[in-house]
Amino acid sequence: MAVSARDGDEKPELADSVVGGRHRKVVPQKKKGGLLHFLRETAIIVVSALVLSALVRAFLIQAFYVPSASMEETLLPNDRIMASKITTSISGVQRGEIMVFRDPGGWLLSIEPAASGARSYLRTALTFIGLIPSDSGQDLVKRVIAVSGDRVACCDEQGHIVLNGVPLVESYVNGPTDQVRFDIVVPADSMFMMGDNRGNSRDSRYHLDVNNGSVPQADAVGRTVLTVWPFDHLSTHGTPEIFSNPAITQGAPD
Repeated sequence: MAVSARDGDEKPELADSVVGGRHRKVVPQKKKGGLLHFLRETAIIVVSALVLSALVRAFLIQAFYVPSASMEETLLPNDRIMASKITTSISGVQRGEIMVFRDPGGWLLSIEPAASGARSYLRTALTFIGLIPSDSGQDLVKRVIAVSGDRVACCDEQGHIVLNGVPLVESYVNGPTDQVRFDIVVPADSMFMMGDNRGNSRDSRYHLDVNNGSVPQADAVGRTVLTVWPFDHLSTHGTPEIFSNPAITQGAPD
């Protein structure tokens, strides 16, 4: 007759069984597959997290690396910034936003050859899933000064950009703005881009021969909303109040 463990015992005792009239001790079987089950659940969690991270990067928000001084003092070289893709997808491109955008062609004068080998593949994978910021050399970051239909000119007697007849008093600008004189209307579905460091930014002013210097809005990646690194540069980036002036938002004068 088999003997089971008594109530309250922490460990079951060895059980007796009768085989061919002879008693035989039966050792309880250990639970199999515990490690395999753990590994399978861990793999599911990791893969799910990576897929979620990639989706967030593709549709919601993405980290970028600032390589140059063209946006000083707002953004500094080596800053890590977060760009909101969902904001741009829903609301479109707005005046005054700091926008990450793809090179429309000819803005980046030279691009270093892409690294090769295992480290390159690993970096590409980590960038894709959003664990490290993008520094592909194909993206730029500038401020949107004007959008489709706006008339933008440089400059008035005080050296201010004039947008739809209204001088822009830009407190965030570093240096003079009047290096290049122009008076253009932004083409449809485009945006006129300028760096905050006006003396050190090869922006729309230097590409006036193509699309009036404007960038297709289709090249917009996302609005810069936050500097996250280094910690002493931690800051948010809103739209300056000057761009909400009703005289500007009415559009270009006839």
